Amino acid sequence: MKYLKIHTLEKGWRDRDSIMLHAAFQILVDFVELEKPGEIVDWNSDDSHKRAWKEICDLYNWWTKSRPNRKSPLDDKRLKVPPIIFEDIPDSDCKRMVEPDKKKYAAYYKALEKEQQQEIKFHEEDQQNLHRLIEIRPYLWT
Repeated sequence: MKYLKIHTLEKGWRDRDSIMLHAAFQILVDFVELEKPGEIVDWNSDDSHKRAWKEICDLYNWWTKSRPNRKSPLDDKRLKVPPIIFEDIPDSDCKRMVEPDKKKYAAYYKALEKEQQQEIKFHEEDQQNLHRLIEIRPYLWT
């Protein structure tokens, strides 16, 4: 294989940490879907192979099913999103953003805070699962 097409990333700039995560899991997806190790390898040959196959399946399912279905608190269509308003700065050609009414948009700001906490949790989950994938690297062959 000369090229790795990463199906989970759209065209455009990505930071390298994101590319690394998506590339590693694309290798896992290609392994499971293209090489079909469940049909070729005797994963019941010993305990280490049994554990590795379970881990391969768990990580594959997380990447292809669970992770893509992550929901954001900001996805709630009922949320009133504060408008972005700018006002002129006197004696200047510049403008400044007007702070929205935090009470009027309290639900939005609460959802934004939850989103930020969730992003940290998702990053940690991604990191842990990338480590798990690296641990089973010796078993990714057919």
